[in-house]
Amino acid sequence: MKHNSEYRHAQVLGWWLMCCAATVFVMVVVGGVTRLTQSGLSMVEWAPIMGIIPPLNQTEWMAVFEKYRLSPEYLKINAGMSLDEFKSIFYWEYGHRVLGRIIGLIYLLPLLYFLVRGMVPRGWYGRLAALFILGGLQGLLGWYMVKSGLVDVPHVSQYRLTAHLGLAVVIFATMLWYAMDFLRGERPAGHATIGYMRLTAWGVVVVFVMILSGGFVAGTKAGFIMNTFPTMNGHWIPQGVAAMQPFWHNLFENPVTVQFIHRCLALLVVASILACFWASVRQTFSTRAWLLLCAMTLQVALGISALLLRVPVWAGAAHQAGAVALLAAALYVAHRARKQAVEFERPRVTQDSLPN
Repeated sequence: MKHNSEYRHAQVLGWWLMCCAATVFVMVVVGGVTRLTQSGLSMVEWAPIMGIIPPLNQTEWMAVFEKYRLSPEYLKINAGMSLDEFKSIFYWEYGHRVLGRIIGLIYLLPLLYFLVRGMVPRGWYGRLAALFILGGLQGLLGWYMVKSGLVDVPHVSQYRLTAHLGLAVVIFATMLWYAMDFLRGERPAGHATIGYMRLTAWGVVVVFVMILSGGFVAGTKAGFIMNTFPTMNGHWIPQGVAAMQPFWHNLFENPVTVQFIHRCLALLVVASILACFWASVRQTFSTRAWLLLCAMTLQVALGISALLLRVPVWAGAAHQAGAVALLAAALYVAHRARKQAVEFERPRVTQDSLPN
């Protein structure tokens, strides 16, 4: 009976974390849409508690709008914007912030319930608490990012944007890995070759680095230039790739160089996943590496489409969603290589166990 109870608790915890990870996935996509619609600087104040209540009447709307009209974005980009136009960008940022609070609630409240009921294994207390702390830090980092666009330049820092995106992805990946630990088991499997496990780990790393590179592409608006493929305006190595001094500034601040690096990383991701798939066919267990291959193919198609179309909102959001989905596939394949799936045998029904 104890084994059955532990198994049921693990399943509940696993699906709870899976739902939390799915909500973080939605949060990342909504954040991408918020950026693409130029909505991220529409809320110039941060009110963690009362900020969940939007303007409810014309007077409140005008008060919020007047504060926005003092911001660099309005003065330098959106001068003359009407109240209705302001509402259209306000609701994207408002929804993004409210979703962050919702994620906190759907994580914390069930966690407290599980702890009270004794459903959380003792070794997991610290790990689950750390996830909640990371979520709080993500909210602070989000406001730190927004503040960078409220001073003089009406654009957020690409460094803070990438840090904000990176931490969101870390939270998503950790939730997903922990969910798989509960659902599939966390015991070492021992059936994958060392080489294959290294390739799956490398696949996770390069996809994550690729996502960070995408943060710099978004922050420098590098997706709106050099909209040709496979060359960059007819050049394999684009002109202006080393225009800034010192050189390292080009890596993070020069849109030409940032896009060039992003393309190079895309090739590295493709090569890494192809190598992983090639090694997977030589394993003695079901690797499911074909899922990773399919996710990569879709992501490459989305990336090329977004580039050639000059990043319309739908294509940019789909490309960002595809990147996180690709990371999820890489994590799933890596987890299957490392952890033993749970084998649970239901009680057998015998003649003696049937009711009279």
